Amino acid sequence: MKAAVLTISDSVSEGTREDVSGPALRARLEKAGWSAILGLVPDEAGRIAHRIREWADSGEIDAVFTTGGTGIALRDVTPEATRSVVDREIPGIAEWMRHQGMQKTPRAILSRAVAGTRARCVIINLPGSPGGACESLDSVLELLPHMIDLLRGNTEHGNAR
Repeated sequence: MKAAVLTISDSVSEGTREDVSGPALRARLEKAGWSAILGLVPDEAGRIAHRIREWADSGEIDAVFTTGGTGIALRDVTPEATRSVVDREIPGIAEWMRHQGMQKTPRAILSRAVAGTRARCVIINLPGSPGGACESLDSVLELLPHMIDLLRGNTEHGNAR
């Protein structure tokens, strides 16, 4: 499976801060057997939406993971950008990540992350902190192969519970 990881950060885009979350997510995905590419955009809804759309529509990417811009700061526009490009939302994914995150910090409830699909691609917003991003990814990682199978038209569920 192939993933794209999009870091969304003004300061990383400006070169005043190093991207730690994107490489951490790529390493976590590669450890799980995925291949992953990285991208970077500032906190601008149009640029975020364009990059997600570009990857999802390529037919080469099974999942797009964003990191950053999911909070309540004025420049946090990742959820709005994501909603503008997904065909269907999957609210349970974001709800589960928030629930799991609250086991570590009550601040996880402030996440406005969105998850959904566009064509045959899964799109999931993750927090901007490396720890929160990886923990959120870990909480849904085992579901992703099944989700991708379903998007590819493999709808047999076997003995799934």
